[in-house]
Amino acid sequence: MNASAPSAASLRAALAALLDGLPPNRAAQAVERLIANYRGTTPTDAPVLRDRSDVAAYAAYRMPATFEAVRGALYALRDAAPDWAPGTHTDVGGGTGAASWAVAEAWEEAPPRTTVLDWAEPALALGRELAAGIVDAEWRRERIGSALSLADTDLVTVSYVLKELTEADRTALVTEAARAAQAVVIVEPGTPDGYERIIAARTLLIDAGFTVAAPCPHSGACPIVPGTDWCHFSARVSRSSLHRKVKGGSLPYEDEKYAYVAAVRFPVTPTTGRVVRRPQIRKGQVLLELCAPEGLGRETVTKRHGPLYKQARDAEWGDSWPPEDEG
Repeated sequence: MNASAPSAASLRAALAALLDGLPPNRAAQAVERLIANYRGTTPTDAPVLRDRSDVAAYAAYRMPATFEAVRGALYALRDAAPDWAPGTHTDVGGGTGAASWAVAEAWEEAPPRTTVLDWAEPALALGRELAAGIVDAEWRRERIGSALSLADTDLVTVSYVLKELTEADRTALVTEAARAAQAVVIVEPGTPDGYERIIAARTLLIDAGFTVAAPCPHSGACPIVPGTDWCHFSARVSRSSLHRKVKGGSLPYEDEKYAYVAAVRFPVTPTTGRVVRRPQIRKGQVLLELCAPEGLGRETVTKRHGPLYKQARDAEWGDSWPPEDEG
């Protein structure tokens, strides 16, 4: 792998270099505040960035997880539209640029030219520094809200931003993204309220003429009865030793729960079904909870299904089902 290519490993290396020399106690104190903001009622991705130490701690705390969540959504889009590739990309509310790294990695063969828009100049400055020589991007200060006007682009990403906005500003932002882009990918925390924001955005995109590419196997109404459950997925995030130190954790990984929608204006082939819960592997059988065009359901795959059984055992939460070669 090219050491300068955008990837989870190169992002971790860039973050390690960024935090080198930063007193651990300062980073830890900043992270404590960030965790309180992230888990509380303050905006998810809008911590109080008092100085460079805060921005660096924020990057270490959130960038690897945001990268993996957006990466999961982008690869689902790629699966549904394998012949499409964006030439231009706008990352709305991109902050330090995690989504831009994920886009550059997803289309590494010909990465799009990215424009990162955010109001926090310290975050933009740090993102520019981290991405130097790796992500081809312009970093521009813009207020994210109802007055935002986007240049026409192939792909718009909006990751962990909607929670920061009023309902009116969310509607305006999604509407503007739909006007400007050929494809829109929106990612939010995998919580009940994050899912509600995704469903609202999904409805706006469909009303604007978009087709849902992922995770849904259709563009019809979500079959989940409001208030009974929520659709979300999980991304495994590898932690470097430095990352574990900053976050105060001991495990070499963490799981980021996220909800998303990817919608497009061009022909697309959504999956036949989506695994919407972690598969349950039991003796001689695998239970798969699926979302399909006809609604939610469960499929039991046993050894009698031959090669499909092994594929079911290897299936992961969020995967398409059945496998393409079995469809």
